[in-house]
Amino acid sequence: MPAATPKPAATKAETASAAAARPAAAPVPASAAARAPTHSHETLDRAVRAMSARMTRGVSPHAAASAWADWAMHLARAPGRQLELAERAQLNFWKAATDAMGMSPGGAPAFTPAADDHRFDHPAWDKPPFRMWKTGFLAMQDWWDCATADMRGARPHSTDRVHFMARQMLDMAAPSNVPPLNPEIVERTVQSGGRNLAEGARNFVDDAVRQLVDGGPEPSDSYEVGRNLACTPGEVVYRNDLFELIQYAPQTDKVEAEPVLIVPAWIMKYYILDLSPHNSLIKYLVGQGFTVFAISWCNPTAAQRDLSLDDYRRRGVMQAIDAVTTIVPDQKVHACGYCLGGTILSIAAATMARDGDDRLASITLLAAQTDFTEAGELMLFVDESQIAYLEDMMWDQGYLSQDQMSGAFRALRANDLVWSRAIRRYFLGVEEQEFDISVWVDDATRMPYRMHSQYLRGLFLENRLSAGRFAVDGRVIALKDITAPFFVLGTEKDHIAPWRSVYKTTLFTDTDLTFVLTKGGHNGGILSEPGHRGRHFRIGHRTPEAHYLDPDTWAERHAPQEGSWWVEWRDWLARQSSGKTAPPAMGAPARGYPTVCAAPGTYVLQT
Repeated sequence: MPAATPKPAATKAETASAAAARPAAAPVPASAAARAPTHSHETLDRAVRAMSARMTRGVSPHAAASAWADWAMHLARAPGRQLELAERAQLNFWKAATDAMGMSPGGAPAFTPAADDHRFDHPAWDKPPFRMWKTGFLAMQDWWDCATADMRGARPHSTDRVHFMARQMLDMAAPSNVPPLNPEIVERTVQSGGRNLAEGARNFVDDAVRQLVDGGPEPSDSYEVGRNLACTPGEVVYRNDLFELIQYAPQTDKVEAEPVLIVPAWIMKYYILDLSPHNSLIKYLVGQGFTVFAISWCNPTAAQRDLSLDDYRRRGVMQAIDAVTTIVPDQKVHACGYCLGGTILSIAAATMARDGDDRLASITLLAAQTDFTEAGELMLFVDESQIAYLEDMMWDQGYLSQDQMSGAFRALRANDLVWSRAIRRYFLGVEEQEFDISVWVDDATRMPYRMHSQYLRGLFLENRLSAGRFAVDGRVIALKDITAPFFVLGTEKDHIAPWRSVYKTTLFTDTDLTFVLTKGGHNGGILSEPGHRGRHFRIGHRTPEAHYLDPDTWAERHAPQEGSWWVEWRDWLARQSSGKTAPPAMGAPARGYPTVCAAPGTYVLQT
């Protein structure tokens, strides 16, 4: 690991904080599940659970079984609900039967797939006999949706989890996954004389061999980090064992006086924000006259198992702010956090506000959550049993691996990311078209054991940050202490950070805030460069004295606007800035921040 550059002098806020006479912080007790085992019996238990967790890819069988038991026992005590389901089964059977015989009223299909379900797009699905299989499947899906709806007395988490698992089983058994029942596969096989099946078999063998040898995705022939991905010119100006700090070279004669610091999520590589030159948010900002810095997190190994959530704040975000304010002295910083990076930035900003550190000119949160009560379908994987199961696996390995983590995200969209992909690749013989974002998705990182356990428990499970129970250095922090203006962005189809959850930042802050809701998903909504066809966004401004608006009312009162939210953010950042000045030098060797190497650095290449 490269040696760290010399640490700069302490900031004014740190000096003042050290001088203040305050009591020593009380230690925060670790949870019983997260602390290291103290007895050989406990070690044996955790080792056995870790072995089991690897076989189930981190999914707790007890959590699944308890959800089914809770749902089934409450259904068994609800004769009215049972009667309703029996009536629905009978109705769906007759609707499917009349549809199969061509006797549906008006000729309309008895059941239609959801708007985002493209399994039955082929026109032959509306012709016999394929229409009968499609309609029967959709009728069964409709019944299960009803059966797993909320039930009085049952835990909502249980019914939601049962609904999710039932949908997973239905997706696996869909007629689109059975070659003789899928008209698209039948048609392609006849047209190609079976070549599609031979090519699909070859793809299957290649993928199976790669899985057996635990190999990652094949290197891309079209995209390469540093060549046409993450290729905005710059220099690494600081490096420690946790991150590299990249300063991007100016592209204009004058720049805004206040620099921009980007804090990406450590769950993936930073260059989603510096993808291809045409859709790089970093390149766009630099070209618009901003001095931009970005954190590039390391890909932790088992040796870094004890990295904590506070390490990411203290030795990550705060060290980066120290470096930026040293390289660009006497200026505040526009801090921008994406996804988990926005969450740790919020924690850092609230801590700075509590301690009187006013070095932030503004705070931008991109698809980042500060409250986790409505964190979407990811909450299906969060309860005590599930987290303990994951902790034991990470305790054994030292981290959560890329494939174990990405499996949960694929499960959320198994229809698109698992089964439809398998049909295209193994039965249609279609090679996946390579895109810059697909290369980035495959370039995942690991999550250190201690940090990920603290994140799952303190934020996802216990929601400490917005509940006023999140402590830093033994003292609770509050988002309401932050006085810097906010720019908060949510995306319409985000299944990782649902926009209504992101919007809750407006509930827990009192300062000036601009909220933007843009078209797209968690990643695609961020890649919304000017000129991108079909893009729109909503934007609203809340002043500190304004009353709270619930998210649905907010959406009704703010009409969509065509175009890119990037332009709005650029203009907002300019309004929060103090004016133009000459670009700063690259790094500050005399103050402990020499240039280390050219961007994108070395950590982004770690596998």
